[in-house]
Amino acid sequence: MFESTLPVGVPDLMRVSAFRRYLDETWRDRDTVTSCLSSLSPSLMVDLQRFEQNGRQTEVLDVLAACVRHGRSLSIHLECDGRVVPLTIFPVKRLAHCPLPMTQFLQMRLTDLTVLHVEPGSLSIPGDDGFAATTDALSLFAPLGTLTWELALRGRRGDLLPEIAGNAAYRIPPGVDLRGLQLSGSLAAAVHRMKRQTTNLRDMTTWAGFDRERAMRLLNALYLQAGLMVTRTHPAATNDGWTP
Repeated sequence: MFESTLPVGVPDLMRVSAFRRYLDETWRDRDTVTSCLSSLSPSLMVDLQRFEQNGRQTEVLDVLAACVRHGRSLSIHLECDGRVVPLTIFPVKRLAHCPLPMTQFLQMRLTDLTVLHVEPGSLSIPGDDGFAATTDALSLFAPLGTLTWELALRGRRGDLLPEIAGNAAYRIPPGVDLRGLQLSGSLAAAVHRMKRQTTNLRDMTTWAGFDRERAMRLLNALYLQAGLMVTRTHPAATNDGWTP
């Protein structure tokens, strides 16, 4: 038996086998499928579908990036150790909801998470519906920035998101607030450096504590914080053919 990656004391999560049966039964009805997907914008649908091309498995960071770009709430059902962990993303409010406290969710081996299903978010944020929010309900919401930061740095995707790949130069623009994120050591030094100068992927790999993958992970993390300026015309805009 392999050691479980789920934290001790997690709530009773649905088994993947039961969830697949639920999908088969629910989505067998074409009208149900149409009414559900119609609430997604066509551009978001295209964005989500492109990640499934060429037999490539959709990764959670891909879905999060699409959700943030389009500003639409999504419910992302993830598989971990045979259980289903649902995440609901509220990009406009910059919040994420999970039945596990976010500290517990982030204790999991994030590279093991796989996307099972994506659908429009159906949850509402406590207080938005006119009812007072309970402490227990609020405890399951967390800042979206914390989630995207950790998934970018520790999740499955180790190459650049398509939007920032190719020949490009990168910088952190003035006024970007990265407080509340885990920044120390080489990460803190890199962020400080990118606030002062424009750089490219090739140069980042030469920094202390960095290699190609770590540099790409940091760029993805900054992009999802809306903390990355990408330019294709700057003299530093070259990655020497390093594309995904």
